[in-house]
Amino acid sequence: MYIQNYICINFWYKSQFLLKRNNNMLKNLIISFLCLLTLACQKSQEGSYDRFPEGKTKENITLEGIDLKDNDLQLTLFASEPDLFNPTNMDIDHRGRIWICEAYNYRNDVNNVPYNKKGDKILILEDTNADGKSDKTKVFYQGEDINSALGITVLGNKTIVSCSPNVFVFTDENGDDIPDKKEILFKTIAGLQSDHGVHSCVFGPDGKLYFNFGNFGEGLLDKNNQPIKDIYGRLIGQTKAPFQDGMALRCDVEGKNFEVLAWNFRNNYELCIDSYGRIWQSDNDDDGKKANRINYVMPGGNYGYKDEMTGADWRVNRTNLEDSVFNQHWHQNDPGVIPNLKVTGYGSPTGIFIYEGSLLPEKYRNGLFLADAGTNDVSSYERINDGAGYTIKQNLILDATKKDMWFRPSDICTAPDGSVFVADWYDSGVGGHFIGDLEKGRIYRLSSNKTDYKIPSYDFKSVYSCVEALQNPSNSVRYLAYSALTKMSKNAESELVKLSKSTNPVFQARAYWLLSKLDEKYVLEASKNTNEQIRAAAVRMAKRENNSSFFTQMATDDSFQVKQAVGSAIYKTDNQQSWINLANSYKPGDKWFLESIGIGADGQWDKYLEAFLKGKNWINDESAKDIIWRSRSKKTSAYLAKIISNLYPKETYRYFRAFDFQDKNYKNQALLGLLKNSKSEELSLLIFKHFDAETIVKDTEFNSILPKVLENIKNDVDFIDIVSKYGLQNQRTRLEKIVLESTKPEVYEKAALVLSQLFGVAPLKEAISQKPLNEDKAIKAIQRLGLVDNETISKQLILIFSNKKFPFKIREAAILAMEGYQSDVKLWNLVKINKVPKELIPAAKVVFTKTFHSDLKVQFEQKFGKPQEHQLAIKANFLNKNGDAVKGKELFGMYCATCHVVNGNGMDFGPALSQIGKKLTKESIYNAIVNPSQGVSFGYEGYNISLTDGSAFQGIITSKTNDEYLVKMPGQSQIVAYKKNQVKSATKMEISLMPAFPLKETEYLDLIGYLEGLK
Repeated sequence: MYIQNYICINFWYKSQFLLKRNNNMLKNLIISFLCLLTLACQKSQEGSYDRFPEGKTKENITLEGIDLKDNDLQLTLFASEPDLFNPTNMDIDHRGRIWICEAYNYRNDVNNVPYNKKGDKILILEDTNADGKSDKTKVFYQGEDINSALGITVLGNKTIVSCSPNVFVFTDENGDDIPDKKEILFKTIAGLQSDHGVHSCVFGPDGKLYFNFGNFGEGLLDKNNQPIKDIYGRLIGQTKAPFQDGMALRCDVEGKNFEVLAWNFRNNYELCIDSYGRIWQSDNDDDGKKANRINYVMPGGNYGYKDEMTGADWRVNRTNLEDSVFNQHWHQNDPGVIPNLKVTGYGSPTGIFIYEGSLLPEKYRNGLFLADAGTNDVSSYERINDGAGYTIKQNLILDATKKDMWFRPSDICTAPDGSVFVADWYDSGVGGHFIGDLEKGRIYRLSSNKTDYKIPSYDFKSVYSCVEALQNPSNSVRYLAYSALTKMSKNAESELVKLSKSTNPVFQARAYWLLSKLDEKYVLEASKNTNEQIRAAAVRMAKRENNSSFFTQMATDDSFQVKQAVGSAIYKTDNQQSWINLANSYKPGDKWFLESIGIGADGQWDKYLEAFLKGKNWINDESAKDIIWRSRSKKTSAYLAKIISNLYPKETYRYFRAFDFQDKNYKNQALLGLLKNSKSEELSLLIFKHFDAETIVKDTEFNSILPKVLENIKNDVDFIDIVSKYGLQNQRTRLEKIVLESTKPEVYEKAALVLSQLFGVAPLKEAISQKPLNEDKAIKAIQRLGLVDNETISKQLILIFSNKKFPFKIREAAILAMEGYQSDVKLWNLVKINKVPKELIPAAKVVFTKTFHSDLKVQFEQKFGKPQEHQLAIKANFLNKNGDAVKGKELFGMYCATCHVVNGNGMDFGPALSQIGKKLTKESIYNAIVNPSQGVSFGYEGYNISLTDGSAFQGIITSKTNDEYLVKMPGQSQIVAYKKNQVKSATKMEISLMPAFPLKETEYLDLIGYLEGLK
C-alpha cells in the first residue's frame, strides 16, 4: 500500500533482491476475482475483490484481533467496511466528523487490481446519536485527481488534500459538504502515486501550515508549475544546494513564504507540532535495516540520510564510520547531522500527533502518539528533556502482532472530545506499493472507558467561546478559534491574557502565540516564564532580525532547551554576540546543542569562529575543539590539521571526517602540510583519503611526495583505494600483481575491477597474447579479470572461447568466467543458437548450474538434458498447509542469502529480512515471492545503465553524488563508483530484476515457513 518501506522478499536463485515480474515461473498462478454483493458505497465498476483467500474471513475480525495494553483505556469500532475502504489518512473536524482519504485506486497497474474510473473518494463519517459509532456516511468528493491521496486537513470550510504531485484546497462555501471550488495550493515536482511524495498538512500554533514530503517529492512548484523559492531565495529542490531528499517545511496558509525547516530524510511520513512550536516526525529507513526513527525537527537541521556534501549513499565507506547500521544509515557521526530522538527499528511508522487533551489518563497527556503499520501497533511516547535535546519512553497501547497482523494503522489523531481515532488500512502487508485487499478498512476510537461521543460546541463570534475553543485538543477546533481571535485582534486581548495565566502551560503557550502578534511585550513576558518550554516558545515567537538584543539575552538562559531554540532562531541572520553566548556555554557531550550552535552560525562561520577563539587556548579546550569540528570557516581546515598533529592516528578519525565538509582548496593546503610531516603510514593513508583528488593531482608538491607514500603502503586494499581515487595509471604493475597473486577473493576482485576501469580489456588481451604463451598465467588472468561482469570483458571472453587457435584449457576457462549476471545471459544467447562449440558445453553447464537466472538454468537443461519438472504455483489452499522451517532455512541459504541478510548472515544487496515475519503475513510473503514486481522497495529499483565505452549492465543506483553514480551490482554488497562522464544513460526498469524461479510446492511452503518465523 502507501506505507513507505515494504520489504519485498525478492527471492532469487543466486543474487538479486531487485525483482522481476516472472510470468514464466508461475504460469498457472490463479488470482481469484470473486463476485460478491455490491457494497453499499462501492460503485459497480469497482467490483468485489479479494487478492488472497485469507481475506475472505477478515470481515469478521476487528476488535478481537487487537490487544489493548491498558485497562484504563477502551477501544471501540467506530466504522468499518462497507462504509469505507483502504483509509490512507484522516482528519477530524470541529463537529467531530471523521474525514477519510480512501485509496481504492492504489497503483492498480503494478498490483494488477481493479480500477474505479470515477476515482478515489474523500469521505465524511458522522456519529449522529453520540453513541461512539458512525451511522452516516457522505462522499465529499470523488475524482481520479485524488487517487491514493496521502493527506487530508480540515480547516473550517477549506479542506487541504495532499495527493502528489498536487496539494489541493477544496472550499465548501455554503456548508453543504460539497466543494464549490477546487484550487491547487502548491505542487511537488514528482511523487505521483508514490508513498514517498507529499504528506498531510498540519496547522501550527503560530498560524502557519506545516507539511513534509519524502525523497520522491524532489521539490516544490507553484500552481503554475514555476519553482518555489524559500524565504532566503533558495530553490526548494533536492539539489544539495543545500537541500536533498525528504524535507519538512512550513508556509502561510495561503501557500506563500515557504521555509524548509529540515531536510535529508528518507520518507518522513507525517509531522506534528506541539503548542510550544516544537516539531516532531517519524522517518522510514531503507527496508529491513531496523533503522526507522523518530525525530525532533530542529529548524535549519540536516538529518543525515545521504552524505551532506556528495549525496553518497550511507553504505559508502567513510572515515569515522558509525559502529552500527542504524547509526550509519543516518550518518550520526558526521558534523552537521542532528541526532535521532529514537531509532524504533523495524516497521513502517505512519500517523503521528501530540496528545494535549485531558480525556485520556495523565500518563498520555503531552505524549507523542505514533502508529506503525509495519509492526501492527500504536504507542505513546513520553518526551523527557535531556540537555538541548530529548529522550523518550515508550508506552505500547495497541498491539495486533499476536492475533491479527492485518491490522495496519495508517493514521491517528485527536477528536474534539479528547478521544483518539485510529485509521486501519487493514491488509496483509505494507509498503513498496503493494496492496493485498481492496474491500476493507476500519476506524477505531480510543477513549477513557467512555463510549459516548459528545462533541463540545462553540460560538466563534464570541471572544469567551473562542478562548475556550483555543483550549481544545483538536487542531480543527483550534484553527477556527485562532482565526476568529486573530480577526478580533485587540478585542480578544484581555481574555487571552487571562488564558496566559492558566495553570496549564500548554494553554499559556497557545495564548502567547496570539498575544505576540498584538504586542511584542508579550514575547518578553513569555520569555520570563518559569516554564522553560514557554521561554523557548517565546524565542520562536520573536521577530528574527540582525543584532537582536533579545536573542543575545535569551542565549544566556539557564535552560539548554531555550538555548537550542536561539540557535535555530538566529539561522541566516547576523547575531554574533548571541552566537558567542551560545558557544561559550557549550559543554562536550550534548550534540543536540552543538548542532544548534552550528545552525546558528550558518553563513557566518568566518566571523563567528574567529571571534569565539580569540584569546582562547583552544588547542587544550575540548569544547572549542568540538565547535571547530562542527565549523565550516575558511580557517577550519588549518585548525583541524593542528588538532590532528597533536594526536595519535587512531584518535584522529573524527577530525579527518570533518575535512570532508570543508572548502576543497583550504582542505588540500592543510592536508598537504600534514602529509609533508607525516611519520606514520596510517596517518598518510588517512590524509590521502581526504584530499580532493581532482584538484590535488595538479599540485607539483603533491606529485613529488606521492611515489614515496605509495611505496610505504603495505596493505593491498589501501593501495587499491588510493589508485582508484586518484586514477593512478602508473601503478599498473603492482595492481596486476595483486590481481594475479592475492589469495583473498575480496582483494583480487576489487583489484580486478579497478584494473579494468583504468585499462579496459588491455591486461586480459596482453595475458593471452604473450609469446611464448604462459598458459597458467593466461588462465589465471581470465579467471580473475573475468570476475568483472561487464560487456567489454564479456566480449573479450567470447572472442577467446570462440577462437580454436587457443588451447582448450584457455577456452574452457573463458567459458567458465562467463558466470555473472550480465555475462551468462550473453552465453545463453550463444548456446541457444548453437554458437558454442560442443566440446565447451560441459563448461557452459557448470555456468548455468550456478547462474543467477534460474530460468536460464531450466532452459539449458531442457535443451541438453535433465529437464526440471514444471512446477505449479501454490494453490489457493496453501494457507492450510505448513512447511518445514528447518528445510526452509536451508533453501534460504541456497537461494536467498547471496542477496539478503538475516541476523547478520548473508549478502547486503537487497533488503534485510531478519524480522520479515513480524511485518508481513503469510500471504504477503507468498505474494512477494511469486509476484515480486508488485512490491519493489524504494531505493532498490533496477536500472539499465549504458556507458560511453559501449558497454551496458543492470544494477541498483544507490545514490548520485556531484560527479559519480554509485551502483550496486547484482549479487554484490560492494558499491562501485562510475564517473558521470562515463555514463551515457541510466534508465529505470519498469519491472524488477528477479529472474524466473520455479520451486516445488513443498519448497515454497518450507521457505514461507522459515520466513514467517523471522520475528
